[in-house]
Amino acid sequence: MVDEPTTNASGHPPLGKETDVSRSTSIAPDHGPITTSRRALWWPGLAIATGGAVAATVIAAAADAIGVSLEVGGERIPLLGFTQLAFVFSVVGIALAASCRKWSRRPAGTFVRTTVALTAASLLPDLLVPGADVATRVTLILTHLAVAAIVIPGLQSRLR
Repeated sequence: MVDEPTTNASGHPPLGKETDVSRSTSIAPDHGPITTSRRALWWPGLAIATGGAVAATVIAAAADAIGVSLEVGGERIPLLGFTQLAFVFSVVGIALAASCRKWSRRPAGTFVRTTVALTAASLLPDLLVPGADVATRVTLILTHLAVAAIVIPGLQSRLR
């Protein structure tokens, strides 16, 4: 009786032959295809956050150019203040997306529901802040919505 080879030249069992798993000596990890749930998040997220920060700054600069005061409680909000806060809170959004990816069964849906609720909550101070005129309030609301319109879908797409 001739023993058939248990592997071919590439180290795999011959076609049509089953492998006895109990005799397998391979300890190499299974490197299957990378799934979309493991797509890169932090570097693209930082690019998305930068886009949101730029959008907030452009809206504030445009409002300033047409004469909106950008004053709240007698203090003028500097343009870089819009940039910094939009970027920082977008980074918080990236961390939230990473958390949803790690602990949620449906990370994209959980992320969107959470961030839409947080965006709605972020509008309340704009509506309630004392000492701001209507144009300033509208500008603040527009900056929040513009950042959310960029960051939420951008990060959501990374979670699918």
